[in-house]
Amino acid sequence: MSDRYATRFAELSRAGRGMFIPFTVLGFPSRTVCIEQLEILACHADALELGIPFSDPVADGPTIQRASATALDAGATFGTCLELVAGLRAHHPDLPIGLLVYANLVINRTLDGFYTEVATAGADSVLIADVPSEEGAPFAAAARAAGISPVFIAPPNAGKAALDRIAKLGAGYTYVLTRSGVTGTEHAAGTPARELLAQLEARDAAPAILGFGVSEPRQVSEGIAAGAAGVICGSAVVNRLTQLASGELDLAALEDWLASMHAAARWEPTA
Repeated sequence: MSDRYATRFAELSRAGRGMFIPFTVLGFPSRTVCIEQLEILACHADALELGIPFSDPVADGPTIQRASATALDAGATFGTCLELVAGLRAHHPDLPIGLLVYANLVINRTLDGFYTEVATAGADSVLIADVPSEEGAPFAAAARAAGISPVFIAPPNAGKAALDRIAKLGAGYTYVLTRSGVTGTEHAAGTPARELLAQLEARDAAPAILGFGVSEPRQVSEGIAAGAAGVICGSAVVNRLTQLASGELDLAALEDWLASMHAAARWEPTA
């Protein structure tokens, strides 16, 4: 498998930082604009998480649902999304790139075929939002065979058996939910119990990255302070990219916000 995540985590650890990972939808709001926006995000990111648009993104809140619909209406396909990934990889050879997808997109292309295609495009990891760890073994095996890190979701109420599976099957990072429900800034992120993060670490799971509802630097700092290795910010990023494309937000304001989020992903010194 690619070692970009491990390399980046090691670099950040030496610098006393956690990982800041912006998320957006590939092909949103159009292919041309998306290329420009990906470059902006890459300049303020330790890694990127990119969604392949899907007609029924059940784990996503209204912001990302609308972005997926817009991308599909603009002509985004699985193939054009992988072309965007390949272009991004050409410009950023060391940047960890993760994909967020739904199971239908994987199964439709067969497991081996799907993971081979995304590996060829330059992706490092795949998170399948609607495949829980109980059903994840065949997906994880196919991913690893293609050199892709299989990422699994650890919900706030995960029991011991689930945590065992997540630690055994997952690689790259572990997506830890800050709360139940769907993505979106309508509901603020909570800080997961340190116990959940400690249990994942005790099982030697892939580093814990927090997601769902992260929209402010304070939440980034709190997540890192709780023991997470980093945070993913999705709906808040997509909201601002929407405003940038419409002219409601200027580039300087977007970059200032991204820089503040990135800067917040640092470890506070202990007394």
